[in-house]
Amino acid sequence: MNLVEFLQDLVIKGWEFWNEGEKLCYETSSEQLNPSILAQLKQYKVEILQLLRNRSDIFNVHPLSYGQKSLWFLWQLAPDSSAYNLVLSSRIDDDVNVTNLRLALGKLVERHPSLRSTFPKLGEEPIQQIHSGNNLDFQQVDASTWNETELYSVVNQESKRPFDLERESVIRVRLFTCSEKEHILLLTIHHVAADGWSLDIILYELSKLYQAEQNGDIVALPALKHSYFDYVCWQKKMLESSEGEKLWNYWQNQLKGELRVLNLSRDLPRPPLPTYNGSSYNFQLSSELTQQLKQLGILSKATLYMTLLAVFQVLLYRYTGQEDILVRSPIAGRLQSQFRGIVGYFVNPVVLRGNLSNKPSFQEFLVQIRQTVLEALTHQNYPLALLVKKLRPDNDPSCSPFFQVFFALQQLQQSPEVLLLLENETEKNVNFGGLKLKPFKIPQREGAFDVALEMIEVNSSIMGTFNYKTDLFKSSTIEQMAAHFQNLCSAIVADPQLSLDEIPI
Repeated sequence: MNLVEFLQDLVIKGWEFWNEGEKLCYETSSEQLNPSILAQLKQYKVEILQLLRNRSDIFNVHPLSYGQKSLWFLWQLAPDSSAYNLVLSSRIDDDVNVTNLRLALGKLVERHPSLRSTFPKLGEEPIQQIHSGNNLDFQQVDASTWNETELYSVVNQESKRPFDLERESVIRVRLFTCSEKEHILLLTIHHVAADGWSLDIILYELSKLYQAEQNGDIVALPALKHSYFDYVCWQKKMLESSEGEKLWNYWQNQLKGELRVLNLSRDLPRPPLPTYNGSSYNFQLSSELTQQLKQLGILSKATLYMTLLAVFQVLLYRYTGQEDILVRSPIAGRLQSQFRGIVGYFVNPVVLRGNLSNKPSFQEFLVQIRQTVLEALTHQNYPLALLVKKLRPDNDPSCSPFFQVFFALQQLQQSPEVLLLLENETEKNVNFGGLKLKPFKIPQREGAFDVALEMIEVNSSIMGTFNYKTDLFKSSTIEQMAAHFQNLCSAIVADPQLSLDEIPI
C-alpha cells in the first residue's frame, strides 16, 4: 500500500486531514488512534502536507452505498457493456449559445459531486473519489454534412459507448450541430452516479441554469445542505440499528422457501453467462382502458401501479404455469426529504412475490398484490444487494438472483414537459430554458433482464415498453406478449371476478 492508498484508507475509515501552514492536522475517533498509524503520519508529514496542497482531491473519497457497489461489480464483469448507461437525447430546433450551455453544464456538475466523481479501487473494494472543478466532458460535433441516417447512427453509437468508471468522467455531453437552428443534445450518464429521479433533477436544473446564463441572471436553485455521502452514512447507521434487523427479518421471511427460476418459454437457449444484447417493443393502452384500469384499482383501494403489476404477474403465470412469481421493481429510495434534491444512485429494487395458487379471481389477487406492495414500501430501505449477499440464492449463473423479470411505472417529479422529454413521448416542442426541444428517440439495445415491462401514463393513456434479451427471444414473441398483456387488461376490466385461469388471453 503506497502513501496515497494509506491516506485514502484512513479517510474511508473516518479520518479527516487538513493543514494549517506547516502543521499537519487530523481528526478521528479515539478507537482509530494507534501508535503505528501515528508513527507513519509523523514519518511522512512533509509528503502529506505536499499532497494536501497540490492533490487535495485524493482526500475527497467516500465508501459506496450497497446499490453503487452492486452496479460497480456488474460494470467490472462487463466493462464493454452499455447496459447501465442513462441516456437523455433531444432535438433542439433553435439557436444554441454553446458558451452558455457549457457554463450551465459546468455549474450543474459543480453543484452535484456525483457527476464529477470516479470510482477507483482501494485494495479490493471500490470507492468514490470526488474531483474539484468540473472538467466537463463536453464536445460540439459538426454534423452539418450528415444526412438523417448518419446522424442517427452516430448519436446512437455515442450513447452506447461504455464508461471507464475508475478513470473517466461519469457524464458525457455531446452537441451535434446540424445547422444554426438544428442540434442534437446527448447526455450520457453511468447509473452508478445517478438514477431516474436524478435525470429529472438534471433536466430541470439545467434548463434553469441555461436560462439564467442567457439572461445574465443568478439562478435561485435551493442550496444543497446534504450530499450523497450523507446518505451512505445514514444507510450504514440504519443497517446497524434495530431498524436494520427488523428489515432483514422481514425480507428473510418474505423470501423463504424455494425460489425457482421463472421458466418463460424461450426461442433460443440461454447462454452460459449473462449477456446484455437487447431490443424493445412499444405499445399503448387506450385512454378508455386506462381509465377502466384506474377505476378497477379504486374498487380494491389499489393504485394504478399495483393494478398493472398484478396484470403483469398474471401474464407471467399464464405463460409459465408457475404459481410463485417474483418480479423486480425499483423504489425511488428517497424517503428522507433531505435527499430529494441530490443527484445520486438512491433507487433500491425490491422483490415482489405473487402467490397465484388456489385459483383466485383477479380482484382477489389484486388485494394480495396491494398488501405485498404496501409491505415492500414499508420495508424498502433494506438494500437488495445486501439481501442477495446474505441469502445467496442457488441460481443458475446465467440468471439474475431471485428474478429474471422487471416491472416499473414511471412517475417523475418535475414539470410535465421534462417528463415528456425523458420518456420520448412528445412530437411537440418543449420550452427548455428558452430553447425549443423535443425527443430524439434512440431504441433500447441492451437487455439487463430476460423481460422488462416499463410503463408511463402520458396524456390520459398508458405507454408501455417491453425490453428483452435478444439472445433469448425473437421480436415476434415479444410482440405477441405485448398483445396478450393488452388482451388481459381488457378482459380483466370486463370481469375482474373471473379466476386467473379463466381470463381470456
